[in-house]
Amino acid sequence: MTFLSAFLLNIFFFFAPAPADIPASIYDFKVEGLTGGTIDFAKFKGKKIMIVNTASECGYTPQYADLQATYEKYKDKLVIVGFPANDFKQQEKGTDEEIAQFCRLNYGVTFPLMKKSSVKRGGEQNEVFQWL
Repeated sequence: MTFLSAFLLNIFFFFAPAPADIPASIYDFKVEGLTGGTIDFAKFKGKKIMIVNTASECGYTPQYADLQATYEKYKDKLVIVGFPANDFKQQEKGTDEEIAQFCRLNYGVTFPLMKKSSVKRGGEQNEVFQWL
């Protein structure tokens, strides 16, 4: 292989487009919501998006109150999206329905919550966290 062909081959790989199955932006995602339905991230265009891993039995669970207050204060400019996960010390053992009820009753959560999923690397990892 000549220097020029090796150089051109390297350029091709450097500038090759991403595979078609990898979303180009966060706005390409549609994720199943905690209480059903699909949440289309395209609806969030024009706003900042804060993506948060959450758990109901975590030492940081009271953060739901602060997240909700922040969401209410800035909801014209910011959307908070919670991703419940049971990946860390079994701190989110409940079903989707139990998680939704817990968040609503204890913290008045109205920001979008996604279906319980894994946020850790591996075969079960939520597609949004894979992309991030």
